[in-house]
Amino acid sequence: MQQRGRFITLEGSEGVGKSTNLAWVAQWLAARGIDVICTREPGGTPRAEAIRELLLSSEADEPLDADAELLLVFAARAQHLAQRIRPALEQGTWVLCDRFTDATFAYQGGGRGIDAVRIGELERFVQRGLEPDLTLLLDMPVEAAQRRLQGRLEANGQGRDRFEQEHVAFFEAVRLAYLERAKVAPERVAVIDADAPLATVQGRLSACLEEHLRTWQ
Repeated sequence: MQQRGRFITLEGSEGVGKSTNLAWVAQWLAARGIDVICTREPGGTPRAEAIRELLLSSEADEPLDADAELLLVFAARAQHLAQRIRPALEQGTWVLCDRFTDATFAYQGGGRGIDAVRIGELERFVQRGLEPDLTLLLDMPVEAAQRRLQGRLEANGQGRDRFEQEHVAFFEAVRLAYLERAKVAPERVAVIDADAPLATVQGRLSACLEEHLRTWQ
């Protein structure tokens, strides 16, 4: 019987270095002979990416209701799970995902103030027990992360999307919600101090991954 692939997620607020470190983790796994695919949330499939566009659009002609936002997130996740994540895991491929349901508890729960019980109901309905084998939570103070984000946007000539335009208090609430998730599930969520030079952060990621690979073998 073919062994199920492992499901690893990277989490954290804007500016913590998720994209850079996700690519690095993918290379780290591939160098050890692990078949891995990279994906993201919201998104990961054509239909889910279309939902992502709705979620990130900063057009202000019609504000997006918080409940509508939550349902769109889970609609994209249902499609992503059905079309990409579950098939890959069942084939023995490892899945490395930029954000997953911890982000929903952090952004829609912590940031928007939606009751975690309601989010949990959707989590059970959509995921049917599936959760990451390991979540790497990149954490740093909000002000430092915002400086990094602004520098990246200016370097790339980009504007802020609908979430990136939120105020500092929103991101403080997001960060606290993430850390609470880590406290509740320490065996799954590894908090990585990202307020350091990139090489140091990747050294911390490597140590964490090595520890879990030994456990999984």
